[in-house]
Amino acid sequence: MRCLIVDDEPLAHAILSDYIRKVPFLELVGATTSPIDALTQVQRGEVDMVFLDIQMPELTGMQFLKLVERAVGESKCRVILTTAYSTYALEGYEHNVVDYLLKPISFERFYKAVQKVFPPIKAEKPDIPPTIALPANTLTTAQAEPAAKDFIFVKTEYRLQRVDLNEILYCEGLKDYVSIYTPTDRILTLQTMKSLDEKLPANQFTRVHKSYIVALNRIESIERNRIFIKKAVIPIGDTYRDGFYKLIDG
Repeated sequence: MRCLIVDDEPLAHAILSDYIRKVPFLELVGATTSPIDALTQVQRGEVDMVFLDIQMPELTGMQFLKLVERAVGESKCRVILTTAYSTYALEGYEHNVVDYLLKPISFERFYKAVQKVFPPIKAEKPDIPPTIALPANTLTTAQAEPAAKDFIFVKTEYRLQRVDLNEILYCEGLKDYVSIYTPTDRILTLQTMKSLDEKLPANQFTRVHKSYIVALNRIESIERNRIFIKKAVIPIGDTYRDGFYKLIDG
């Protein structure tokens, strides 16, 4: 299935693009911030499925759906809504959307949504194989479930300690130790930066330096390649600079 992402957030583009590449029967044909450009592609029949954000400045997702209906009538293009707000769910289903994904979107939830689309598409395109096997590097349901949790456990000197993700400000690496900073505490954990980075969800945290991981929603300002979170001043390393600015662009 040829997939198009329509969203004004670069982070949403990155996450959904990664998820689409993990699924064997999906093909990413484009990612755009312009609903008008997306509408043109749908009208031309170039897209089988659209991942559509609802809140966009140029044209809302609901307006996009109405325009598609007027322009092409009963379109074979499927639409999956992606948004941080649940208030439009009922209206979306009135326009025959396949599913409604609330951000942040886990891979498990994403995969369940696209499986709803696959059976009717398979009937239209009989050359698609009857069974779908996830690639080796794709998360299974059991593996993906922890990614949706809002906490992690880290090993301290005497115990495993729970840390709520929404409490983390930033993490600082100290050889084989990592300090996790929260508004009220500093937790010293016995692990490497790499292992902690793999635990933290990529849509909430990013590595900006060989010694620092930051919570994106805790960044207060950025100045001269330095990140300010509370009283901390965190440098942006040369290796991570381009990726970080692309992530927060827009």
